[in-house]
Amino acid sequence: MSTVTKFRGGTLAPFDWTNLSWFPLLAPTIRVEDYLDGDRYVVRAELPGIDPAKDVRLTRTEEHLRLDVVRRESKADKVRSEFHYGSFSRLIPLPAGVKPETITARYADGILQITATVGETEPTAQEIPVTVAHGGKH
Repeated sequence: MSTVTKFRGGTLAPFDWTNLSWFPLLAPTIRVEDYLDGDRYVVRAELPGIDPAKDVRLTRTEEHLRLDVVRRESKADKVRSEFHYGSFSRLIPLPAGVKPETITARYADGILQITATVGETEPTAQEIPVTVAHGGKH
């Protein structure tokens, strides 16, 4: 969808509304995809224009991977920039059975790929006995 916008000098120019984000604060700052490939869990994060040695920090908790990234702005004179700069974080839930010692990360061509082996999960259900009170007493 495009409309014609009139400028001060009376010149008409088309304005493209299709790529305008109406909710920039709701958009994810780090775009990811994840999938299971047999016994391997794979996460891919789009991180172009960063130095992974300086700008990426990856940590694991019991249930999540936390990805912290800093994208620094260059000082070049820009006519327009739609890039996002600053600090970004993303929590990625880990599937049950991930073996923490197998988690690895590799960065190539603007993509951070994190892999881990997924094993059998131990059952976490536990039956709780019910005590029956006699005579209506608790």
